Amino acid sequence: MGIIRPLDEHLANQIAAGEVVERPASVLKELIENAVDANATRIHVSAEEGGLNLLRVADDGNGIQPDDILLAFQRHATSKIATGKDLFQILTLGFRGEALPSIAAVAKVKCVSATDDSGLGRLLEIEGGAILADRDTNAPKGTEMVVKDLFYNTPARLKYMKTIQTELGHLSDVVYRQALARPDIAFTFIHNGNTLLRTPGNGDLRQVVAAIYGTSSAKAMIEVKEESPDYSIIGLTALPIETRANRNAVTVLVNGRYVRSQAVVQPLMQAYHTLLPLHRYPLTVLDLKMHPTLVDVNVHPAKLEVRFSKENELRAFVEDAIKKALSTEAYIPSGAAVRTPKVNAWVQDQIRFQVPAVDTAKDELAASVLAAMEFDSRPTVAENKSNYAPTPSEPVNKLASHEGWSAPPPLKERSSYSSSERSSSSSWTEKPVGEKIPEQVWKSAFAVPEVKPQVPEFPELSWVGQLHGTYIVAQNTNGLYLIDQHAAHERIHYEYYYDKFGRPEEASQELLLPVTLEFAPDESTVLRGRLAAFESAGVYMEDFGGNTFIIRAVPHWFPGGDEAAIVREMAEWIIEERSVDLHVLRERAAIMCSCKASIKANQALTRESGEKLLERLGACQQPYTCPHGRPIVISFSTYELEKMFKRVTS
Repeated sequence: MGIIRPLDEHLANQIAAGEVVERPASVLKELIENAVDANATRIHVSAEEGGLNLLRVADDGNGIQPDDILLAFQRHATSKIATGKDLFQILTLGFRGEALPSIAAVAKVKCVSATDDSGLGRLLEIEGGAILADRDTNAPKGTEMVVKDLFYNTPARLKYMKTIQTELGHLSDVVYRQALARPDIAFTFIHNGNTLLRTPGNGDLRQVVAAIYGTSSAKAMIEVKEESPDYSIIGLTALPIETRANRNAVTVLVNGRYVRSQAVVQPLMQAYHTLLPLHRYPLTVLDLKMHPTLVDVNVHPAKLEVRFSKENELRAFVEDAIKKALSTEAYIPSGAAVRTPKVNAWVQDQIRFQVPAVDTAKDELAASVLAAMEFDSRPTVAENKSNYAPTPSEPVNKLASHEGWSAPPPLKERSSYSSSERSSSSSWTEKPVGEKIPEQVWKSAFAVPEVKPQVPEFPELSWVGQLHGTYIVAQNTNGLYLIDQHAAHERIHYEYYYDKFGRPEEASQELLLPVTLEFAPDESTVLRGRLAAFESAGVYMEDFGGNTFIIRAVPHWFPGGDEAAIVREMAEWIIEERSVDLHVLRERAAIMCSCKASIKANQALTRESGEKLLERLGACQQPYTCPHGRPIVISFSTYELEKMFKRVTS
């Protein structure tokens, strides 16, 4: 006799439940998706003890035909697909036909459904896969699913459930995502008698965001709306002042289905690059619409992951759409909303608004700061045969005033970087030692990009003074402004260096005294095959034998004295990466240079140097955040100031 035999139907359902039903939230997700597919306009969810004791989902949808209600609890029975072709054009949320029988195998389930308003419906009760009741009953139009004592007959699964609060968190996440996906459906969510969510169902996404995340968060979001031949996107995304510590606040919907997709999240984060601090994420709800043949939703048991057929095009589309939305807004947070620590009532902080007399030493410091803002455009070796080079004792930040050298054009004339351009070129891959990157590759990566929409005009500010040697105090007719001088100078330098890295053919200048760098043996092996990446950024480095490399030339606008440190940081990053994206290399190199070249905190400025910094900041393409995403400017409106001083009462 053979040893292979078909599994019992009930046992097969229990095995399937292990894949489909991980926890109460898995059950809730399947039940809500069925209600949405049934064209419900109201969905009422109630739960007890994190959903382990009770889950009830009631809707006013189309209901289940009396003859179909028993069939719905059989494995792989569904009304949503009929042939193999249907798998490639799925428009419903649930289609596998595994959920209901899997749930019924590990819980006590009652289903009451009616297809019209006659008051007559059908009731089906199943306990552990066994049918207890199947009869007519009184019921309003729609379907009510009640799931009790989940995993009561599988104690091993029940043992590994988390705390009630943890399970409630997962339940809430499911309801919130579905409510964001369908603002036209009125959702109600009650747990242990407490109402946790109620949405109006009027189609206004901002009202749903307000119900979930709060009114202030909803107000800090801007509309995203864009179309292309293949895709359309609508939704809301937060201004950089509204951030979260993790990605949980990012909701990505594809044809109304919530998914976890790096193909959408990564370009979203790239669009916010230099606008958000490290490890902070925007509050975002994006609904992508596309033809169902462009996306495969049948790649994950829980249908949380999808696969796109035109992923590169989608990435570029998402990034451009977010950048376009952000380009219409200014990002100056209000200082009045910032909570300040309590101080004793008798302590009065003072700010000296008078411009003090500056001694000779401070004059020299201010002059050097001012000179650092006048970025030089030194000629290359080929352009200037005299090969002027500063002596070691001459400060590099004074070179801008050298005769014959002029400052570059205002930064507003330089265009911002286009993500669509990046998507059209491939990453730099490993080359044999000594082989150069083809000219067309680095030119496409570092070319001066096309003009993109500018952010709103930076306010015209007048210098008032300096606070703690760190913040510039400025004003205009609208109120008071505080500017972080280091962050502001970083942004000015960043846009300058980013532009310069875009023209590597003009960049290099030989060093009078070449610099040597040493690396570990394994690092040296990788580095030898990637020297062409340095050349594409204007850095010429050669293998000097052993584990030593020699730097022959660097861009002439590198911060003076930091050439070796910058090249070493570039080398460490190039060694770590599997492949080197020239665009990312350009970005990182510009950030490194800007950070090293900028004035620091606790550095006194004169009125002249402070006004010059404000002028250069106003000329930037994006003057509201530093390259690391921190805010540069905080404002106090005149009304807010008057309210603080009780000049107004409302």
